[in-house]
Amino acid sequence: MNLMHTGMPVAPSPASPDGGRRALVLHDRALVVDLIEMTLNHGLFVVRSATSLAEAETILGEWHPHMTIIDMDHQDSAALLGRLGSSDKLARSVTPALGLTRRGDLKTKLHAFDLGVDDILTVPFSPEELLARSIVITRRAFGSDRPIVPTIRLGEIEIDIVSREVRAGDSVIHLSGIEQSLLYLLASRGGRVVSRDEILDAIWGTDFVAESNIVDRHVRSLRIKLQNDYRHPRFIATVPGHGYRFIPTFSNRGWDGAPMPGDPPDH
Repeated sequence: MNLMHTGMPVAPSPASPDGGRRALVLHDRALVVDLIEMTLNHGLFVVRSATSLAEAETILGEWHPHMTIIDMDHQDSAALLGRLGSSDKLARSVTPALGLTRRGDLKTKLHAFDLGVDDILTVPFSPEELLARSIVITRRAFGSDRPIVPTIRLGEIEIDIVSREVRAGDSVIHLSGIEQSLLYLLASRGGRVVSRDEILDAIWGTDFVAESNIVDRHVRSLRIKLQNDYRHPRFIATVPGHGYRFIPTFSNRGWDGAPMPGDPPDH
C-alpha cells in the first residue's frame, strides 16, 4: 500500500533484512541531521532524512521506517505525524516518533505528546541519550534484544558512550560529556568544516551566554586527551578563520605519544 496515495499508515516489518532498524528524520538543519545519522547509523539504524513533508512522503512511498525523529518546531511536524497515523487523542502512532524541540517548556512538550509523539528530547541533545531513547522506542514497538548503548567507532577510534571512554590501540582515555558531544559533532560532518558558531549552537544552544573562547577551550581540551598536536593534527584540524574539521582517515600509530619514523619534529 502506498502511503502517498492513501494517507493511511503502513506498519513496518519487524526489522530490516540486515537486522537493523530504519529511522526517518524530519529536520531542515543539515548539521543536526548529520549528527543524528552518525549517532544512529552504527549497525543499529539505517537513516534517511527529509527537510519537508513532501520529501518525507516521497520516502514513505517506498520505504517504511521503524521510527521517526521529528523536529517539532518544523512547520510540517504535525502533518507528518498525521500521515503516520497518530491522532489528537493521545493514541500511539503506528510508526513510533521521537520529537525534538528547542523549546523545553512543559506546554511545548505536552502539545507534542498530544500530537502523538512517543517521547521528546530537548535540543541541544547528547548523542548517547538520542541513541538510548531511539532504541527504547523501537524496542517497545517491535521488540529487540540489542543493547541500549553499543560501542561506536569513529574511524579507528572506538567509543564506549556509557563510560565515555575512547580507545585507540592499547590506550584508553576518558571524555567529559561536552568533549564527547564535540567529537561526535565534528566526526558527523565527514571532514567538512564546522564553524565555532555552529558548534556553540549545536552543543550549548542558542540561548547560552558564553565567554568568547569556550569552543576553543573545549577543542583544546579534547585535543590534549586525544594527543592531537594542532600543528600536525591526526584527528581535529583547525581551519583558520572558519572553524574545525574532523580528519576522517588517520592512523593509530604513535597513539602512546612516541614519535614515528618520518614524523616532523615538534618545536
